[in-house]
Amino acid sequence: MNDFLIVGGGIVGLSTGVALYERFPNAKVVILEKEAEIASHQTGHNSGVIHSGIYYKPGSFKAEFARIGNESMKYFCKTHGIEHDICGKVIVATTKEELPLLDSLYRRGIENQLDIKKVGVSELKEIEPHVNGLGAIQVPQAGIVNYKQVSQKFLEIIESSGGEVKLNAKVEKIVEEKDFVIVETQNETFKARTVINCAGLHSDRVALAAGYKTDMKIVPFRGEYYNLVPEKRHLVKHLIYPVPNPKFPFLGVHFTRMIGGEVDAGPNAVLGFKREGYKKTDFSGKDLAEVLGFKGFWLLANKFKREGMEEYARSFSKKRFTKSLQQLIPEITERDLIPATAGVRAQAVSEDGNIVDDFNIIMGKNTIHVCNAPSPAATASIEIGKEIVRRISERSNLLERDTARKETIYV
Repeated sequence: MNDFLIVGGGIVGLSTGVALYERFPNAKVVILEKEAEIASHQTGHNSGVIHSGIYYKPGSFKAEFARIGNESMKYFCKTHGIEHDICGKVIVATTKEELPLLDSLYRRGIENQLDIKKVGVSELKEIEPHVNGLGAIQVPQAGIVNYKQVSQKFLEIIESSGGEVKLNAKVEKIVEEKDFVIVETQNETFKARTVINCAGLHSDRVALAAGYKTDMKIVPFRGEYYNLVPEKRHLVKHLIYPVPNPKFPFLGVHFTRMIGGEVDAGPNAVLGFKREGYKKTDFSGKDLAEVLGFKGFWLLANKFKREGMEEYARSFSKKRFTKSLQQLIPEITERDLIPATAGVRAQAVSEDGNIVDDFNIIMGKNTIHVCNAPSPAATASIEIGKEIVRRISERSNLLERDTARKETIYV
């Protein structure tokens, strides 16, 4: 019997495997990944940003894990020779109406214990000469990395520790018994003392298969990007973000330098008609029916219908997409943008129509379910893995103490 079985070979599942071996070096860990390679979905379509944690509610898992994860991810990359660049970020106010929002975001960053700095127009021009702005926050600890390379290193560590990753292993059935869990794939049946659900876009389905009905559902949001043509990459020196709309749960289109030299522009955020739908034409009747039959989605859509329509307009109009980018860099033209690969965000939405804002980990009897881990989960992946192992260790200690008490009473 395996000690631990992890469902999902993305960065969170792999980082959890590493953390398990750090705490339980003699354990037997197996990871099940339904695709032919690891990190195929959210991890492999990630923008590659090492986030700072400035946006997130103070005291939340996102704020804490992003801040600490920023450091642990950089340390991991340095230790293992993974290319990364701590290029820094500016969050730019382009209108007078955004200046109070910038001040509020700055205060949140300070409350989140970040070493950040407010800059005026002249200093912003020194940092980003081509950016249009009335003020900005400089976030020096933000950076970039290729998270598929990080995931590959996690895999190497797991395999060298005695763990195993099974590819093309889609989970079809989970049966949770008193002291173990049986997991069936299309090819094999596995037994483990503890199963950890890190299935990302399918995390709610895996939780339900294990018998845990949550009050949330994964709603896929496709984020569409453009690349800057090579001759215009010089317009972006760092990471350039707008001040986020506090009423809308996404960050808005921005410019991201990538490992390798490319510059991404985007994303927008539109409903995906398939959980792993990276193209406008990708469609799954099952996935779409689940979303449209979910009351929480309609409550959310009604709440953000104006913003949602704007996102769809950008999706189908390169002119509108360009106009949004021009608010930050006026020199950008439609000719400067080349369509790039989209990503899909696995966003948990509650039945009352609210975005599940924080990471969400549900403890089962012999299972653990990571039911909401969108951005900044890649940045925070090492810390999420540690938190899962901390909870396993805590539960094991409680069980041991409970068993000891029962034995004492019996004697």
